[in-house]
Amino acid sequence: MSTATAPSRHVVENWDPEGNWDSRLAWRTLIVSTFSLIIAFCVWFLVSAIAPKLNAIGFHLTKSQLYWLTAMPGLSGGLIRLVYMFLPPVIGTRKLVGISSLLYLIPMLGWFFAVQNTSTGYGTLLVLSFLCGIGGGSFSGYMPSTGYFFPKRKVGTALGIQAGVGNLGMSIIQLLGPWLMGFGLLGLTWVAPEHAGANPLWVHNAAIVFVPWTILAAILAFALLKDVPVKANFRQQIDIFSNPNTWVMTLMYVMTFGLFSGFSAQFGLLINNTFGDASSLAGKFSNLPAGATYAFLGPLIGCLVRVAWGPLCDRFGGAIWTFVSGVGMTLTLAFCALFLKPTAPGQFTFFLWGMLAMFFFAGIGNAGTFKQMPMIMPGRQAGGAIGFTAAIGCFGPFVIGVALSGMAAATWFWICAAFCLLCSVVCWFQYARPRAPFPG
Repeated sequence: MSTATAPSRHVVENWDPEGNWDSRLAWRTLIVSTFSLIIAFCVWFLVSAIAPKLNAIGFHLTKSQLYWLTAMPGLSGGLIRLVYMFLPPVIGTRKLVGISSLLYLIPMLGWFFAVQNTSTGYGTLLVLSFLCGIGGGSFSGYMPSTGYFFPKRKVGTALGIQAGVGNLGMSIIQLLGPWLMGFGLLGLTWVAPEHAGANPLWVHNAAIVFVPWTILAAILAFALLKDVPVKANFRQQIDIFSNPNTWVMTLMYVMTFGLFSGFSAQFGLLINNTFGDASSLAGKFSNLPAGATYAFLGPLIGCLVRVAWGPLCDRFGGAIWTFVSGVGMTLTLAFCALFLKPTAPGQFTFFLWGMLAMFFFAGIGNAGTFKQMPMIMPGRQAGGAIGFTAAIGCFGPFVIGVALSGMAAATWFWICAAFCLLCSVVCWFQYARPRAPFPG
């Protein structure tokens, strides 16, 4: 790794966040990159907002096909994160955020046109879903590059804000998506609704509404951001895999963010397919609200908790909170599993509150893990580890989507509860207990 200052106005001079911290530049970087990251997560979860409406506008997709559509961004997001984790010390923060913002336009425009034609093939829809992964993938570049600008005493708060506020994009698209589909956007009234019955739907609105904002994000990135004088090639960066903490923290992050993002992406469909399918449940549940009514709540709770717990992790350390998260997720997932073969509509309330509690504990763990890594690993190596663990955690929507399409939901929930219990035990002995080998 080299830290020689490059002769460029886009590179920070005298970079030393521990001894000579430029707080104005650090917070400006955080604000601009977080703004772009919000849009990124809107793109990543765009399909989860659109998929529940596809059959209503004339597509004929099975439950399994819909699960696969919402799973594909998780697969591509994880793969893309494996690339992004190496980019911060290669191309720098400015180009990373600016170019990424422009790339978000591709899936947005693709879905805008695809939903207007119900003859669009399922293969095309899968490709467009795969392209949405660029939104989730960029996270593994944004977080490490932002961490370069903050001293260790502030990094938990800074990364908690960026991850939590950025992750709000998941909730924003799921909350605004159904509402935006209910009317013609100003200037786009020439585009006919995809469903023109008693309740017309403009599904394309969800795909096009953020286009001006992502262009603005790209402009702000190229105009306001700078790079730190840290350079490392691919070979230098793979030393993270020789550190056992990389692998253990990956396990922790799969527990927290992997399950959080996976269940967030599938929440609406899971509700519809378990409680809202009148044909399979003899009509008993036909009066329950659609899953889209609740889909935004999970990511909203998890993201806000992630922001709120950043300062607490700076004060008390991240390890204890990761442990608390694991125990809480174990109990809540087991509780939810009890209501996934419902016999009465009232059981939905218990399931809903159990899931919201699970999202709460996942948010705590997401904050805890990102505090731990900069504390237990060297600076650049911590950045690489953050990128790698985030990449593996990003596969959550894909794994959970595939699992729910292939097995009973209750079975999968019990498996996830057992996994969280295992992670909690590992976290306690490795990081959280008194005199742990790697407290952080």
